[in-house]
Amino acid sequence: MGHGHGHGHTTPTAAAAHRGRLVVVLLLTIGVLVVEVIGAALSGSLALLADAGHMATDAAGIALALFAVWMAGKPASARRTFGYQRAEILAAAINAVVLLALSLYIIYEAVRRFADPEPVGGTVMLVAAAVGLAANAVGLWLLRPGQAESLNLRGAYLEVLGDLLASVAVIVAAVVIALTGWTTADPIVSVVIALLIVPRSWSLLREAVDILLEAVPRGVDLEEVRRHLLETPGVIDVHDLHAWTITSGLPVMSAHVVMADGVLVDGSFGPVLDRLHECLAGHFDVEHSTLQLEPAGHADHEGARHR
Repeated sequence: MGHGHGHGHTTPTAAAAHRGRLVVVLLLTIGVLVVEVIGAALSGSLALLADAGHMATDAAGIALALFAVWMAGKPASARRTFGYQRAEILAAAINAVVLLALSLYIIYEAVRRFADPEPVGGTVMLVAAAVGLAANAVGLWLLRPGQAESLNLRGAYLEVLGDLLASVAVIVAAVVIALTGWTTADPIVSVVIALLIVPRSWSLLREAVDILLEAVPRGVDLEEVRRHLLETPGVIDVHDLHAWTITSGLPVMSAHVVMADGVLVDGSFGPVLDRLHECLAGHFDVEHSTLQLEPAGHADHEGARHR
């Protein structure tokens, strides 16, 4: 006997509510990308080129995030019962991998320039970086409200944050080069940019992989969940308890719940089932759960048990 409560499988994702903000940030990112590519060509700055490459990756990542929001909004079907909501997580994982690859390239190119310095125009570099700083500050402000709700939006937010920090570093290098002519500041800042990108990208990738591998959502202790369920009158055991995340903001849970003798027979299981779902929603923010109610001894006929 199974039952599920809560949001349907076509519930809009957390990122969908911020689609308009993503569009504005995408347009800002493309604009800054153009400015920085021109600035890098005129100044010969690796740091500016690295930041432009980062902006290009961000533009692709934000476009991918928007595509994922669109895909996630498509209705569920008999083949894909949760629709395409996990497309957001795939987008976040791809963003993280690309950012890590970009960081390695920046470090490689910076090392090459340490051995073979190239001339850099500090003034052009400074102007282009200042434009990037202003645009990234606006983008960060636009994405901040949604980054705590969606892993997909968090990926875009972290990319813009990385860009903002990189713009600050490029401005510092540009000032140093303009005042002193010390062009080594350019590859040094390039390495700093790469090192700023790596830990955030790695964290994003790790979280996305956890979701794709259906790990228990962060902050959920299955033993604590089991204890709460067992406190419900009429429940004598809970097994095959699983919790995972479909996409950001949509944790789900399933379990086999063993009922006391007579509860299933006398029809009193309905209120018990309601209390179980209320417990999961109220204590653990799990609005979608599937519970199988069964009599004592039924587990002996279920074959392999997972937990």
